[in-house]
Amino acid sequence: MSASTDFLVPPAQRLIQNLLRTLRWPLLVGLLLSVVLLGLTTGRYSLTTGQILQVLWDAAHGLEDGSVDTLVVLNVRLPRTLLAALTGAGLAICGVALQTLFRNPLVSPKVLGLSSGSALGGALAILMGLSGVLLMGATFVSAFGALFLVVLISNIAGRSLMTIVLAGIVIDALFAAGVSLVQYAADPETSLPAIVFWLMGSFAAASWDKLAQVAPALVIGILLLNRLRFRIAVLAKGDDEAQSFGINVPHSRMVVFMLISVVIGACVTVSGVVGWVGLVIPHIARMFVGEDHGRLYPTCLLLGASFMILTDTLARSLTSAEIPLGVLTSLIGAPVFVWFVR
Repeated sequence: MSASTDFLVPPAQRLIQNLLRTLRWPLLVGLLLSVVLLGLTTGRYSLTTGQILQVLWDAAHGLEDGSVDTLVVLNVRLPRTLLAALTGAGLAICGVALQTLFRNPLVSPKVLGLSSGSALGGALAILMGLSGVLLMGATFVSAFGALFLVVLISNIAGRSLMTIVLAGIVIDALFAAGVSLVQYAADPETSLPAIVFWLMGSFAAASWDKLAQVAPALVIGILLLNRLRFRIAVLAKGDDEAQSFGINVPHSRMVVFMLISVVIGACVTVSGVVGWVGLVIPHIARMFVGEDHGRLYPTCLLLGASFMILTDTLARSLTSAEIPLGVLTSLIGAPVFVWFVR
């Protein structure tokens, strides 16, 4: 709200708005730290906050004692929590970047077929026995191919908001059919269970090695997308206006697409197909900061990381058997989005 209309707001409401504006970042950072601590303490082997802090303090000073507490925190829960945070932040910032670039609040990595595209590349890689960096490379190439096809179809059809969504639905269905075909061809005794488990989404296989493989791509991609947030906003205004700002439109758009594909590919590599995060989190962030891109992107990062850690904690804690992550995000995200639509 502008300063010229502040006098129209009741004093109590204005005080609350100013207080929330002042405490926004401490609250978001506090939320993230709280869910990190919740993720480290919650599980079949319960730990107190004091035990967690003691283990982290000892690890920071090279005093690990090899106890069960240390092994659970440092070798199991901490890498899993960090992977969940990076994945949630990556999916959220890709969602807000795509919604801005296409000027469509319904756009997300899942809606545009990027998740299914990454899934096809990953499923083919698993079928061929690939893992690690090769698996991530396959998901990136496939995700970029899906996004390229969506842009191509929407340009041919007029690039309206409706054609972008429809193109995404078509490409998502096409790549999903490809995933089904790979599952049909997979060996039911070996590769098929691995593909199915991976597609349903989970951080159960999280480790420091896996974190080291994907963290560079995720961190660099996230930071560059955040740095390019104003350029993305200018690109959304149209080619002519972007060129008037001295922006090389084809080059800039290709760079953004490649960064989004890298981040989505890295996320799908470690978590499988997880929907709704890139669609819902940007809308929640806008409730806090509006459309100011300088604050919207960092807010999406913090909320996306917090949401994914919390969802993963629920997935491994609600029942004796771990709930697939993609199922849980859909159960949470779909009702929230219906509320937004309402």
